[in-house]
Amino acid sequence: MTQRFAQARILVTGAAQGIGQAVARAFTEEGARVWALDRDAEGLAGAAAVERRTLDLAERAAVHRVVAEMAAAEGGIDVLVCCAGGVRGQVGGPLSEVTEENWHAIFQANLESTLWCVQAAAPVMQKAGVGRIITIASGAGLRPSLTGIQAYTAAKHALVGLTKQFSFEFARHGITANAVAPGLILSNPASRKQWESYGPEGQARVIEGIHRRRLGKAEDIAHAVLFFASPGADWISGQILSVDGGRN
Repeated sequence: MTQRFAQARILVTGAAQGIGQAVARAFTEEGARVWALDRDAEGLAGAAAVERRTLDLAERAAVHRVVAEMAAAEGGIDVLVCCAGGVRGQVGGPLSEVTEENWHAIFQANLESTLWCVQAAAPVMQKAGVGRIITIASGAGLRPSLTGIQAYTAAKHALVGLTKQFSFEFARHGITANAVAPGLILSNPASRKQWESYGPEGQARVIEGIHRRRLGKAEDIAHAVLFFASPGADWISGQILSVDGGRN
């Protein structure tokens, strides 16, 4: 086993399940000191990390407090990976039925949580003159969402734009900002429910539209995140990497 990130200080949000949990585990296996954040205390207990914090990432004050705790305890933050998000239990429906509550819930989970984390962590990285910001976008941030959830695709499109803005503002200070845009990953109850809703014929069509002819795994996304966090990606910033097996 390599130790590419030995003693590196990594902050991972959304670490209670799926992609976030895979990212935390991958960094830990590479020797990093991972702080794992999520609002799901039960799921977070299983995350590979040296520290775990349960909080609502949409609450700015709470995020700033925990990021300050990590910076003080670890002496800095090298990498921030924002995996928190998802559809918050929602399903697709007509635009006319979208409520304010549902719209705001998805934007808080997918966009505002990232904004507050970067707002808190970037000054710490800027002081050190180096850092990595990696967001988890989605294929739904590049095209219409197969979920049919308007707020989700809007939030992920906004996250893509925000990530590019992070690069514009911070790359000159040694902090790169990039996003990974996963295809369909069956890594949590929501994605599995979405997959099951397609039925056998719909599932076959999805697989047929993927060049690799398979669905992705959370580990596939974690590998891409580790690449963006590596020294070899130092001159890559403001980019969106689709990790979806190839799509027609």
